[in-house]
Amino acid sequence: MIDFFVPDKEYFSIKEVTKVVQIPAYVLRYWESEFKLLRPARRASGQRKYTKKDIEQIFKIKDLLYMKKYTIAGAKKALISEKRKTKQTSSDQQFQLNFEMGQSRVNPSIIREIKKELEEIVKILKDQ
Repeated sequence: MIDFFVPDKEYFSIKEVTKVVQIPAYVLRYWESEFKLLRPARRASGQRKYTKKDIEQIFKIKDLLYMKKYTIAGAKKALISEKRKTKQTSSDQQFQLNFEMGQSRVNPSIIREIKKELEEIVKILKDQ
């Protein structure tokens, strides 16, 4: 999404970011104090150096506050919820990948026990 708006470079000054996202610098500085997810690195001189990921976060915050009319507190909750969903999804995908590759972290004895219980259930169902 932001590749259309952002030049291809690693770090951006606050001035460059304000031009890209159309938000004044003082608002960006305020958002940094409110949103823990928005913490740009700093140069040795103390100047902020934003990454594309930081700019993506700014666009999300801008959308939540200005377009969807969230409060600051509501936007924080929405971003945290989104982060948790993303983390859970990636965890589920990793488990599925490990399982498909035969790298399941499940103890083999547990798998044998589950298989035995399922066989017993099948036997009970067949007897009925």
